[in-house]
Amino acid sequence: MNASRLTYIPAPEGVAPATGYTHVVMGTGRFVAVSGQIALDEKGEVVGEGDPAAQARQVFENLRRCLAAAGATFDDVVKLTYFLTDLAHLAEVRAVRDAYIAPDRLPASSAFQVAALVRPELLMEIEAFAVVGERGQGGES
Repeated sequence: MNASRLTYIPAPEGVAPATGYTHVVMGTGRFVAVSGQIALDEKGEVVGEGDPAAQARQVFENLRRCLAAAGATFDDVVKLTYFLTDLAHLAEVRAVRDAYIAPDRLPASSAFQVAALVRPELLMEIEAFAVVGERGQGGES
């Protein structure tokens, strides 16, 4: 298990409580940035054309694999950024996200509606930032 220390501040003083995300997440450890992932399978084929839930599942699987390559998990994610061609898809994306991330550990997030992505059949792109605890450095960080 990673030894990262993450602190969640869902509603800083004077800021309205967040719905579906945390306003502030801070931690100590190694920073990991995962480029925006899209709904492509390992062969480069689009998964779930026209289906936001299916695309979100593929995107979160791609994010999971990228995080794993860096020695991280969704427990280490401090920030997600959503780029959606239609913000109406956000509820479906969050439902898929909730299968990967515990509701008491929701990262900070931003969501943007964009005119287009790299391929017209894609409905979303999601990037992640994580903080992973250092291992073997004289104990926990």
